[in-house]
Formats: sequence, C-alpha cells, structure tokens
Amino acid sequence: MVGYFRSVMPVIGLLVIISLTFSCRQGKDNKNREQTELDTIATLPPPVLKYGLPVDSFLVVDGTVRPNQHLSHILSNYGVGMGTIDQIARQSKDVFDVRKIRGGNRYSIFQTADSLAEARYFVYENSATDYFIFQLFDSLQVSRGEKEVETRLRTGCGEIESSLWNTMKDNGLDPMLALKLSDIFAWSIDFYAIQKGDRFRVIYDELFVDSTSIGIGNIYAVQFDHYGSENYAFRFFQDDRFDYFDDKGLSLRKAFLKSPLEFSARISSRFSHSRMHPVLRIRRPHHGVDYAAPKGTPVRTIGDGTVISRAYQARGGGNYLKIKHNSVYTTTYMHLSGFAKGVVQGARVQQGQVIGFVGATGLATGPHLDFRVHKNGTPVDPLKVEAPPVEPVHENLMPEYTALKDSLLGELHKIIWDTKILADVEQE
Repeated sequence: MVGYFRSVMPVIGLLVIISLTFSCRQGKDNKNREQTELDTIATLPPPVLKYGLPVDSFLVVDGTVRPNQHLSHILSNYGVGMGTIDQIARQSKDVFDVRKIRGGNRYSIFQTADSLAEARYFVYENSATDYFIFQLFDSLQVSRGEKEVETRLRTGCGEIESSLWNTMKDNGLDPMLALKLSDIFAWSIDFYAIQKGDRFRVIYDELFVDSTSIGIGNIYAVQFDHYGSENYAFRFFQDDRFDYFDDKGLSLRKAFLKSPLEFSARISSRFSHSRMHPVLRIRRPHHGVDYAAPKGTPVRTIGDGTVISRAYQARGGGNYLKIKHNSVYTTTYMHLSGFAKGVVQGARVQQGQVIGFVGATGLATGPHLDFRVHKNGTPVDPLKVEAPPVEPVHENLMPEYTALKDSLLGELHKIIWDTKILADVEQE
C-alpha cells in the first residue's frame, strides 16, 4: 500500500499544479474580460437625453399646440385612449392643470421604438424653461422639470436714429432690452421724447436655453445720454432688494413715473392754454398730454394713491379716473375704453399698477390717453413735473456702492460708441 501511495503521489502533485495553474489563468482571463468590458463601456458615448429621457430608446415626435387644441386632441392622435386621457387630467391637477395648455407652445411625444409605436411619455413646454412630463403607462404620473439656463454677460451700445426699439435691432441687441431700459429710467427719462442722437451703453445678462436666447436677465450698469445729459444706473443691493441708483447714489425711483404708458405710444398733443379742439373746432385750453396708442393699451397710475373719481363724461373725457396721490398732487386719466378689475372709487392703487385701458370714449377722434396732473388744484404740465426721489444709498453702504459703481463705470467706458457688434464679456 505504501508503494502504491508513493507511485501515485507524483501524479496527484502534477494534477494539483495543473489545476492551480488553470485556476490562476482562468481568474486572470476573467479579470481581463471584465476590464475589457469596463473599457468598452467607458468608450461608449453618453446617452442623449431630452427632458431627462433617453432619446435613443424612443421614437420622438415633436409638435406645436394648435389654437384651441386640447390634451385630448393631441394624445388621441397617438393612440392614447380617452379613459387614460381623462385619468391623466384628473391626477395632474395638483401639478399642472391641462386646461392651461396653450396654442403655440411646443410638445414632444415619446413612442416605443418598435412597430407598435405606443406613446409612453407626453412632454409639454409651458415656457422657454419649464416643462411637464406625463407618464402614459403603468401608474400614470406627471412631474415638472426645468431646462438648464445659461447666463452670458453681455455689453452693448447704440445711437438713436428713429426709435430705441429699432436701434436695438440695428445693433444686434434683443429689442426687449429697450423695455428693460425704459423700466429702469421710468422716473427720469420720457422715452416718448427721446431724439436722434441720444445714445446708450449697457452691461447686462442674456439668458440662453439650448444655445437659444430666451430673454434678458439682470442689468448691471447703464449710461443713457438724453438731450446731452448723461444718465447713469447701477444695480445695488439695499434694504433686502436690488434697486438702481445714479452716479451720486440717488435712487432712480421717484414718487411718480415719467409716463402712464409703457413705451408704446407717441405724444400727439401737448399741454397748452390755447389749442384747437379736434372735435369742437374751437380754441380752448388743453391742460394735459395726449398719448396716441392702440385701443386696449394698459394705462398705469404714475404713483401710489386713492381713486377719488371713476365716472363718465359724454361731452368730455369719456370714461375717466382721478387719483389723489397726496395733499399736493392728483392725476386724471381720460377717454378710457374700460377700467381694470378692482379699480373703483375709494380703492388704493400702487405705482405702476394697471388701472384702465386706452380708448376713444367721450369727445375723441381716435384712441388715445388724455393724461392730466394737478398741483394744489392747479393744472400743470405733466412733462415738467419734478418728483422727489426715494431713499438714496445708505451712508454706511456708500463705500461699498462707490467701489461697485467705479468698477462698473470703468467697464461702461470701455464700450466703444460706434461698435455695431454685440460683445461677450469674459467672465472670471
């Protein structure tokens, strides 16, 4: 027996060695295979996502909501049953009311990438940044998503040739920037009176989604030269809010807005003690300023106050409102086509609030706003009213404001007036 073991031991040893060698080699081969798989995965391109959904896994159909088209109209075209659509509408109310789907907005249908082409997701773009995803299978769900917004710091300038709006377009700027500037300088510049040769320089943010501009963000600094006078605006944080101040630290906000309309009209008649009335054809005082604008244009109150009269004059101002702002000033808004909701006698209104709409009621040849200002009961020219500014930069914040203003002023002065090219500012 001993001899037998002696004879087989070498064979057993050889088998053990072969087994260990094979095992080690197999382990090494497995590791190599795993590493190869990892390397392959690492080199694969990342999945293409749209609204967070993998585009490559679906057939994606993009569309635009037509006027008066509802969710049922859209989804039924892609084979979604009315029972499912009704359930979606009921379950989504707390997140999004499908009755608010509007014509002109974009949507996408994600269908299975097979011969059945079953609708799995419906995505509705509520705005340039917000969208809602409706899951159409298993447990029906709806969720809200936001597109990533890229902010680019921009500079721009221009010289007025005809209008601020056209100047923006001619200089490659978003025309909506004109509205932003009119808001900032609403208390100090009458944008219906800007003239050829006026000019501006501005530093601001432009917002982009998927490399497409969606609007204007923050405006940090503006220089607007009007009638040879330099007007500055710098954005600064004070009293828990951002506001705009001039180069001396005075607030650009004043007790009264410069105009009751938002940059969409022209002055058709000025304050006069003797004007030929366009309807009566007799000379009489015109103690107001007429702004020609389309019927329905919103009319704003130029300051906080109380409505002391809401009435109608058949042989005069038609529908009109009179607002008492303080013990000194009252304003009147005439020929309105209608009044804003809640604006009744005794109501409190706030500066910039829409109180009515341009019309041609009473004695009027066409739609316009007859705007009047009384000071201590005496009519005064609305274009010459000087309203005091509100709170300036606080004394303890002046060093911080001065440093910011000087820095932004330096950047403004780097913008060359005659450039026609929109510039990106390198962000640090």
